[in-house]
Amino acid sequence: MIEIEKKYRLTSAQRDQVLLRLKEVGADDRGEEFEENTIYSGGALKRGTSVLRLRRVGGRALLTYKERVANASAVKHQREEETAIDDPSAMAVILNALGFKPLLVYEKRRQTWSLGPTEVVIDELPFGLFMEIEGGEQDIEATEQTLGIHDLPAEHETYPRLTEQYGQVVGDVIEARFN
Repeated sequence: MIEIEKKYRLTSAQRDQVLLRLKEVGADDRGEEFEENTIYSGGALKRGTSVLRLRRVGGRALLTYKERVANASAVKHQREEETAIDDPSAMAVILNALGFKPLLVYEKRRQTWSLGPTEVVIDELPFGLFMEIEGGEQDIEATEQTLGIHDLPAEHETYPRLTEQYGQVVGDVIEARFN
């Protein structure tokens, strides 16, 4: 499956404006979740182009492989394969036994909204506020217009890269956690 999304860095005021606008246009609020994301290295993973992530949300987890498709657009295209994991601790042990090692850990508070054919998420990480719009490229453009953010510049860095920049080294892992 190819994931198509565009990411933006937000100020607190911009976040508040987007949240207000989502409510005004009747977007479906799908709730807020707290995530712990662990990015692994090793195996056939190519740093900068592919990622193996174990995302823990409450008592459940998702294992995700992403591989970036090269393009010059602010809209990212990437292959994404994802599966639910019943026992995240056991999965971490399996990954370790297969030679994958935790490289980065970042926490995130995510608010998710559905707006027509797009999904809009507002993310709070220890190093900033972000919004992602996922859908087809034309749908992303239409959602930008609806939300009044068509002139908001795109954030090109991934959360793992931002974690490398702003996180703290803890043992062999770079972490970005809330206090």
